[in-house]
Amino acid sequence: MKMKNNVKTIRESRLMSKSELARKAALSVLTVDRVERGEECRVETMRKIILALGYSLEDKDKVFLGQE
Repeated sequence: MKMKNNVKTIRESRLMSKSELARKAALSVLTVDRVERGEECRVETMRKIILALGYSLEDKDKVFLGQE
């Protein structure tokens, strides 16, 4: 099942490469790529991406649309 998210849109609006986001989130580039394609990921991965994009955890719905 695909997970709707704004990770790629937000990352590109901040002029951030996938590798930069991966480094800030302590994830692999492959994981970032999978998340951007909408593949499922762990809650911990979502948390790392939200924080690496500069959002607070309370703003999670701006990054991951309606996800837990």
